[in-house]
Amino acid sequence: MNKVYNISDIHFDNDYLIINVDNSILKVKISEASNKLAKASEVDKNDFKISPSGYGIHWGRLDEDLSINGLLKIAQ
Repeated sequence: MNKVYNISDIHFDNDYLIINVDNSILKVKISEASNKLAKASEVDKNDFKISPSGYGIHWGRLDEDLSINGLLKIAQ
């Protein structure tokens, strides 16, 4: 399987989702990315899986999926 993106780190900093993707920092305001993430507990926000292709991120407890392409469109 070819990697679409290489995601090496994901974390939250106050109101932002910070992703290291392809050696660049992607910073997205959580409330602009996902209502579910904006309302989620720290435990739920930190329970995610990166897709094997690097295309997106899945939060099982929240039943939420975000694509890197979509996040790139709203990144600051």
